[in-house]
Amino acid sequence: MTGLDYHDKIAVLDLGADENRFSPEFLDEVNAHLDTVLADGATGLVTTASGKFYSNGLDLDWLGANADRTSWYVSRVQALFARVLTLPIPTAAALPGHAFGAGAMLAVAHDYRVMRADRGYFCFPEVDIHIPFTPGMAALVQAKLSPKTAVASMTTGRRFGGADASAVDIVDATAGEGEVTTAAIAMLAPLGAKDQATLGAIKNTMFASAVAALTADS
Repeated sequence: MTGLDYHDKIAVLDLGADENRFSPEFLDEVNAHLDTVLADGATGLVTTASGKFYSNGLDLDWLGANADRTSWYVSRVQALFARVLTLPIPTAAALPGHAFGAGAMLAVAHDYRVMRADRGYFCFPEVDIHIPFTPGMAALVQAKLSPKTAVASMTTGRRFGGADASAVDIVDATAGEGEVTTAAIAMLAPLGAKDQATLGAIKNTMFASAVAALTADS
């Protein structure tokens, strides 16, 4: 169950306490929360989770039971990535635990990332589970990570702990147990309020190629 709270004017979206896979219902809830965040005039957004997973990504059980809706589902997931990538307020993902696959992509779509230093892995396992990246997903990762880090993470299935993820700039900072959300809020707080129209236009220009690839089939 997702939940939304505020720290002053910074919105904190909790993705849940389980694996936080992207079921259609989960996608509906997250998008509704993003609508609320923007309508409320929040000055920033932190996404986090209350269990040992930030997110394990795609809901493979749902996909297995709804194979005829795969294109519709993938388009919805990619639309969320594009929305977060260009959200017209500063964003940070606070990773208290594992971020795998599409869950790691959601984190990458944020402006900044903070990861727990002593627990959890950041991983793109696609190469080892025989699921190639879509053009949109590849474009998202390559828009946010250096070429060297993109190769190291996308082609190997490597699990990066907090220190390793920080060393290659997958995450911007690490924090101790129970401190990742506080650290993410502290990262956004000095930025203050930005004009949404201006910041949204800047992000859409910066990431135009990735957004086009993510929304090509939407």
